[in-house]
Amino acid sequence: MSPDFPTDRESLEKEVVLHFFRAGGPGGQHRNKSETAVRLFHPASGIVVSAREHRSQFANRDLAFKRLIEKLKARNRKAKKRIQTKPTKASKRKRLEGKRRRSETKKQRRRPAAED
Repeated sequence: MSPDFPTDRESLEKEVVLHFFRAGGPGGQHRNKSETAVRLFHPASGIVVSAREHRSQFANRDLAFKRLIEKLKARNRKAKKRIQTKPTKASKRKRLEGKRRRSETKKQRRRPAAED
């Protein structure tokens, strides 16, 4: 079972490793010469997210933190325990009818038995 990871921005800023790199693509000289793309690595969970949509490093950092928080919340979510239920009589009957029909189809494909 994984531990609960904090999802508030202040504690995440202390934990994550920030890496800035050139984004490339449309946006002109400003985007191609400055390191506006942001990659965040959260060592405790091993999650890596990046943002490179905007020309602004500040906007990309905000977007990357939002993505990281979403992923951490998804990882913190506990799955509900499944309660086993008995199959209904109708579902059992339907399943057996399907098996009988399938069996008949397969019998039709067999080669006829050789007569002695």
